[in-house]
Amino acid sequence: MVPGDERILTHLRRGAVEYCVLAMVADEPTYGLDIARRLARDGILMTGEGTLYPLLSRLRTAGFVETRWEESTEGPPRRYYAITASGRETLDAFRRTWAPFRDAVDAAVDLQTGSRP
Repeated sequence: MVPGDERILTHLRRGAVEYCVLAMVADEPTYGLDIARRLARDGILMTGEGTLYPLLSRLRTAGFVETRWEESTEGPPRRYYAITASGRETLDAFRRTWAPFRDAVDAAVDLQTGSRP
């Protein structure tokens, strides 16, 4: 990784990861460790679990996710996260905003480098 890449990724993650989490729990309740594994899979969206649980707590406090405990055959009970109606509205707003934002950033970067499509 080029010096500065991690700093840039940190800033980008800060604005997007919570919406990625909402998308991951939108279809079915998901266990926290499963969310962490999916986010960390490529090392881009998340590098460790340490930031996920505070984020999940903030999403819960904001009313975007709700939780329930489920017994596990493989250890202690697990907390599952599910999207709420408010969380779904927030995710839908993000989806409407993301594509134009992404396209504008791509266009600005392409214009600066002279590599227009």
